[in-house]
Amino acid sequence: MAIGVKICGITEADALDTAIKAGARWVGFVFFGPSPRNITPDVATTLAARVPAGGPGRIGLFVKPTDAEIERVLDTVTLDGLQVYAPEARAMEIRARFGLPVWRAVGIATHADLPDSTGLDGLVIESRPPAGSTRPGGNARCLDWGLTEGWRAPVPWMLAGGLNPANVADAIRRSGARAVDVSSGVESAPGVKSPDLIRAFMTAATNALPA
Repeated sequence: MAIGVKICGITEADALDTAIKAGARWVGFVFFGPSPRNITPDVATTLAARVPAGGPGRIGLFVKPTDAEIERVLDTVTLDGLQVYAPEARAMEIRARFGLPVWRAVGIATHADLPDSTGLDGLVIESRPPAGSTRPGGNARCLDWGLTEGWRAPVPWMLAGGLNPANVADAIRRSGARAVDVSSGVESAPGVKSPDLIRAFMTAATNALPA
């Protein structure tokens, strides 16, 4: 089974072009000030325009956003979906308001934290952020991949958090994930993507399971 890969936190054309050529299913742009991967709508507009027709889905990441914050981005940036850190009810409001697919990021610590229902289009499952963190995600913390064993996910989901070229194949096999999301694990410095690491991650993820 093919594994879907999302390269998130893209800030430069070189990284975007590498992700596209390597076969990423989604590319992510972060609109959250405290993140080292935060970009402005102007930069995101230029990057999003580089994605060819039929290319990877362009996903905007938002943290507890207001409608105005999302509107400011969508006024210029062409996005195919939204990834949000927000309660389920608020995420549903965003979906209804903007008419785009919405994936909700959920931090978990135990199997009981895994959602058993949702009205959204997908879930991003990762570990809970460390105490005192300024960011709800993107903290390079691995989930206990065994927590998702036997989980009957209500919608498609992707595994995130602490993934890199060296561990992603094991993470896929142990968690049962059929899609993965990587950001810091393919960086040479915070916010700076490495084309070599992107290619290595794509190869490891796509070869994790038998054809």
